Amino acid sequence: MKYLLDTNTLSFAIRGVGHAGDRLLATDPGDVAISAMTEAELWNGVRKLGSASLRRAVEAILTSMSVLPITSEVARDYGDLRAWLEKRGRPIGLADTFIAAHARSMGLTLVTNNTRHFTRVPALNLDDWT
Repeated sequence: MKYLLDTNTLSFAIRGVGHAGDRLLATDPGDVAISAMTEAELWNGVRKLGSASLRRAVEAILTSMSVLPITSEVARDYGDLRAWLEKRGRPIGLADTFIAAHARSMGLTLVTNNTRHFTRVPALNLDDWT
């Protein structure tokens, strides 16, 4: 596994925005995963919008990729990272901090369009597929 996809990358792929969908299709499925936090954010979006077509699209994309659980190692890195960011007055929010900690603790490249937040995280490899 090489890449952990951020929620916005999957959202772009689902909606056909930019090149995220093309990059996802061109990448070996074994090289791509999402955090359980990203899955939670996707389901939150489905519930908020109440769209049956979005629900089907999310279900389809989730059946084709690995969803990584939040382990004790990820939780520990989250705690360290959140404290570090807050101490510097540069927090990035609960979900983004968990997703960054997930990628960082597993040595994966985080694929995101939200580089403004994630460049604050030390030792995090980033890529933007949009």
